[in-house]
Amino acid sequence: NLVLHGSSKRMAPIMMTALTTGLALLPFLLSGDIPGLEVVRPLAVVILGGLITSTLINLFVVPPLYLRLGATIEADLFTPLPSPQPDLSSSTD
Repeated sequence: NLVLHGSSKRMAPIMMTALTTGLALLPFLLSGDIPGLEVVRPLAVVILGGLITSTLINLFVVPPLYLRLGATIEADLFTPLPSPQPDLSSSTD
């Protein structure tokens, strides 16, 4: 199936991006008790939560939606339009 093939090809870049961002935020998540960095830990928690949520949606929700909605839109886009017929009713005699 084309959608499943496309999802599997996109999984590695999505996971690499999410993992890299998550690892970059890990020190901020662990250093929440240091004076002056009280704001950093909640911010890291919010960013990681959004990152996890968006990654899961991108991997498991978007492909079925594309499979369901993309097929109908694609069928509508590539349906050939009927060719116009010449108007033969009026004559200039």
